[in-house]
Amino acid sequence: MAKDKKSKSDSKKAKLAEKKQKQEKKAQKKEKVKTSKLDGSDAEDVDLDAVLAEYKKAQEEFVKVTEIVSEAPPKPRSSSTFLASPSNSNQLLLFGGETWNGALASFYNDLNIYYTDRDEWRCVTSPNAPLPRSGHAWCRGGNQKDSVFLFGGEFSSPKQGTFYHYNDFWRLEPSTREWTRLDTKGKSPPARSGHRMTYYKNYVILFGGFQDTSNQTKYMNDLWLYDTQNFFWHSPVLPPAQLKPDARSSFTFLPHEQGAVLFGGYSRVKATISANKSAKGTSQGQRNILKPMVYEDCFFLRITQPPADSPPNTPPTVRWERRKKPANSPNPARAGATMTYHKGRGILFGGVHDVEHTEEGMESEFFNQLYAWNIERNRFFSLTLRKARIQKKVPPSEQRVGRRGRAQANEEELLKQLAALQAGSSVEDADDMEIDVKGDQVPEEPDNPQRDMPVTMEFPHPRFNAQIAVQDDVLYIYGGTYESKDREYTFDDLYAIDLGKMDGCKQIFKREDDTWVGSEDEEDDEDEDEDEDEDDEDEEGDIEMPDEESEALMSPSKRKKKQADELSAADTASTADSSIWDDESEADTVATAVDDGLPHPRPFESRREFFVRTSNEWQEILMTSLRWKGIQPESLTVKEIKTKAFELSEEKWWDCREEITALEDEQEAAGIGEVVSLADKGDTGAGGAGRRR
Repeated sequence: MAKDKKSKSDSKKAKLAEKKQKQEKKAQKKEKVKTSKLDGSDAEDVDLDAVLAEYKKAQEEFVKVTEIVSEAPPKPRSSSTFLASPSNSNQLLLFGGETWNGALASFYNDLNIYYTDRDEWRCVTSPNAPLPRSGHAWCRGGNQKDSVFLFGGEFSSPKQGTFYHYNDFWRLEPSTREWTRLDTKGKSPPARSGHRMTYYKNYVILFGGFQDTSNQTKYMNDLWLYDTQNFFWHSPVLPPAQLKPDARSSFTFLPHEQGAVLFGGYSRVKATISANKSAKGTSQGQRNILKPMVYEDCFFLRITQPPADSPPNTPPTVRWERRKKPANSPNPARAGATMTYHKGRGILFGGVHDVEHTEEGMESEFFNQLYAWNIERNRFFSLTLRKARIQKKVPPSEQRVGRRGRAQANEEELLKQLAALQAGSSVEDADDMEIDVKGDQVPEEPDNPQRDMPVTMEFPHPRFNAQIAVQDDVLYIYGGTYESKDREYTFDDLYAIDLGKMDGCKQIFKREDDTWVGSEDEEDDEDEDEDEDEDDEDEEGDIEMPDEESEALMSPSKRKKKQADELSAADTASTADSSIWDDESEADTVATAVDDGLPHPRPFESRREFFVRTSNEWQEILMTSLRWKGIQPESLTVKEIKTKAFELSEEKWWDCREEITALEDEQEAAGIGEVVSLADKGDTGAGGAGRRR
């Protein structure tokens, strides 16, 4: 009994000490909030032009472009831009962004580069970089494939009471890390943020976005094209009767061989509701509100270049054509789902859906699903992770070897015979001789071996506005935002998924979000909650990152600019308008396979194996296509023809990837391994039905 009393006394002391420690932490946190309120400026006291001038002055102190190895990944941020470097297949580019800690906002203008082959972050400083911003947009340069173009964005006072929108235009050369501000002649796009950019041949295309004014948020639907050859912005004048997308931000804008494709987006539209629902009849009254709108529509932007003999500043001909709503689109509709381009398709991740509005706040559902949108077929496919297939060990005698393998085997055989003769043995004993072959030497381990990264069979935590990019068929997911009650989590992590194998999600780095300060109201609420539950043994003091499967109630953020505040799902009616895809029947849209007369990949067949099997067919298809274009195939070398034929086969392989993956899963579940054609094995001469049996 004495031992039990002592253990209870120790447990009580430990609880009291823990409670005291919590109270000290809370006191420090409250002091932080008060200090931030004193240090932070109200909207009326902030001169944003003066603040930006100070940033510019500090930046000019850098004499030249410098790149240093970072000891840790960049600071956590949201609304940044993330892109696979067009000049180096081992680099990812991250620029700008902001952090909101519940009291103050911080903006960044650092260019961070992640080296995928070294697992190394580097930070670039420049005397001529864009000023700090978030909500900007950038894209690669089409014909100027090694350049990146950036436009717009926003900056705000620390408490986000005053906003400043940029209308500057920049070019980044990723190979040299050099920024250049582009001053163009004539009109240029108005300042904005939340817009999107993509490329088509020698044009950079910009559409949509929003502007925050003192009274309201204005969404935009103007279209601009920048000519990278003549350094001129075009603002095409569209016929009044021509259908075009509604004003919006946070949409998907992907390149296409005939222009660009737009999907989804978010805005707030005017609506009228009853002012007094309890009253009867006409006495209810009416009042205007801004209703959140989540779009699910899709448009194709067709661009026709001016004739070759036109004057330099002749604008191209453009036309918006409405497509049908994509088949199998993510359900429910979601905002903040980001998409990146990969091999003729869009890869979509995450998003948030508002479930219900209440006076206290709203309940929202966050997602971590991954989809592939086949642009030509206008259909979404769900992507899932699966364990890597176990490769069967093939005996050396049955292995398929190329010219190098046969040459190495012949060399080994000659060396064994020579060793047998030198030892005085017969040539027949050469197989028993052991020789040292340079090619069999174990390579030395590097001085700095790459660390092991955990791999899971689950996608990253649900979130919206994650930054994603694809480099060498690997999808990288950086950061994003999640909300629980009045707390906003800015994820500080990076993941990698091989889109060809889909064999797991690799965690490159992950750090906990410890930047949140919050407000005094939140602290008071926490105090009340803890007073009620202080006798509960399972009480938790500090806020922790939510569990993977958690669904939390969320109150509207106090930040003025936020794309997820007051979200609600809105079903957008899709009508059949004149479009290049509208001639297809509904059955064609929903079909899972398309018979286009081209060679089709088989289950478990790699890109290389598919091309080896169908090489002759692809070369014939290529030569026919060249003749239709007036190009004689004889003008190309054999190597050029094979290279272009492989590119065509690779495009087809990716186009069918989701369907083939589903077939592979079905066959594996049925215990079927790799399917091999008898014709491929060369066994065509024996016995008909018996051979098939």
